[in-house]
Amino acid sequence: MKKLVFLISLFLFNNLVNAQVRVDKSVQLQLKKSSHVPVLIYLKERAQLNDIKESWTKEQKGQYVYNNLKSTATRSQSTILNYFKLKKINSKSFFIANAIHAEITSLELSDLMQMDEIVSITYDVSTSIESFQHDQDAHQAKQRSAELTWGNKNIQSDLVWQMGIEGEGVTVAGEDTGYRWDLEGIKERYRGWKDSIVDHNYNWHDAIHTISPLASDSINPCGLNSKVPCDDNGHGTHTMGTMVGKTNEYLYGVAPKAKWIGCRNMERGNGALSTYIECFEYFMAPTDTNGLNPLPSLAPHVINNSWYCSIEEGCNLSNFEVMHEVIKNLRKAGIVVVVSAGNQGANCSTIAHPPSMFEESFSIGSFAENDSISGFSAMGPVKIDSSLRIKPNVVAPGSAVLSRTMGGNYEAWNGTSMAGPHTAGLVALIISANPKLAGNVEQIENIIESTSRPASAHFVCDTFSMDAIPNNMYGYGKINAFAAVQKAQLYVAAQDIDRDEKIKIFPNPGKDFLKIQSISALEKISVYNAIGQLIYTHRTNESTLYIDTKSWDSGLYFIRNSVSTTGNIWIKQE
Repeated sequence: MKKLVFLISLFLFNNLVNAQVRVDKSVQLQLKKSSHVPVLIYLKERAQLNDIKESWTKEQKGQYVYNNLKSTATRSQSTILNYFKLKKINSKSFFIANAIHAEITSLELSDLMQMDEIVSITYDVSTSIESFQHDQDAHQAKQRSAELTWGNKNIQSDLVWQMGIEGEGVTVAGEDTGYRWDLEGIKERYRGWKDSIVDHNYNWHDAIHTISPLASDSINPCGLNSKVPCDDNGHGTHTMGTMVGKTNEYLYGVAPKAKWIGCRNMERGNGALSTYIECFEYFMAPTDTNGLNPLPSLAPHVINNSWYCSIEEGCNLSNFEVMHEVIKNLRKAGIVVVVSAGNQGANCSTIAHPPSMFEESFSIGSFAENDSISGFSAMGPVKIDSSLRIKPNVVAPGSAVLSRTMGGNYEAWNGTSMAGPHTAGLVALIISANPKLAGNVEQIENIIESTSRPASAHFVCDTFSMDAIPNNMYGYGKINAFAAVQKAQLYVAAQDIDRDEKIKIFPNPGKDFLKIQSISALEKISVYNAIGQLIYTHRTNESTLYIDTKSWDSGLYFIRNSVSTTGNIWIKQE
């Protein structure tokens, strides 16, 4: 009887273990069609990144996040990687999301389902580029004068350039179909180009190792595992031009003195969850061209992402968390992640795909030269995860956007793919205007949102008002580079504040309230947010003051007492 009870318990235990590993239905279906299936194995253990301090530099944040993610992945993945090594199965480890990519059989799937370290196994299906359209009048672009493109004129980039700010000292990155690095106007801004000498180490990575099953043939113009920047579609080159491009003919790049680095994440427009993650991981800690010797200190300040992964193409609720984890970790490392909202049309809840749907992604819709929303620009609220999250964050020029093509021509293209690079270029201008903002993702995003030109939605989505700001059509509004840079110059970094030693503030960090205590009467207390706005003031003859901060946004605050020339810093946690 005892033996029978033991056997029943063992049976129940094994089934419990199996139930703990979520397996995407697509994996089982594909294994019926093919002996080997590419999968992404997502592990349970998460790196603890709670000790990041707001006052840290971008380099300190990046190194801290990299070290913790790498050590967590090395420790937790060892059993699975040893299993693959024993089975002589090629695999690739990702530290940025604690995941492993491999091609497995039904037998290996059964073995993996018994491993306690694993939370889910998903099908690594090919996905598609964020669709765009050529302007029907694109041929007319060659007849235009050397004046500003309409997008730069609209967002007042030229006024920022007149201030002597053009993106100097900032690195932008893009993962896309690749990049034609040696085009005039783009070549000069490539970080690997230095006084007629080119070095692709730490500046370029190719995540395309196989031909996509969605491709019409097996001949890729760039080949596989390219050691040199290459664009097999043209989409990537056009987006990079909007970020940094400039020639004697056209002023089309928002930040024409920023440097750029790149990664190819799609094979002729077809990518996969693993290729997207590989590029994100590269940007967190760029490597040499052999994929070795990572250096988080060379990570970019902002990443442009003009692509999406749809439900129809494999991204669904079973694997959203993998890419979500990646975006969150990049943000903690001090990198702004700009994402095109998508071209599913100006209808309610068409923003439904990763990564634009995530809270931590800075999602960008599109408006046209007539200053109204582009007909293709996707909208919130986000319903796919039941969050009803308002998206996009902001909108930028995305219709008839002039830039360079892979062949070197100037063409005007349409799509939120074109709006995203305008915003990534704006991030470069902001950091160039005030380098102390580097790594302060929350503050950079707040600056862009708070200085955008607000616009009412054209119709109601669910219970959201058309006049609400933000709304699900325009977000906080249309980006304004000149206003954003002016506000960025007001930002004061935490380490630059002389502290008032006569008062104490606690808890610090805090959340719902803060307590200010002094050895004498406080008189007048003023609180400013990180971009210099006065948000609270109070006069008192008491030596102790309690302030309710429940409604305040998370971030950095500066507290000053009128009797002192110095101040103190308080951080509100999320």
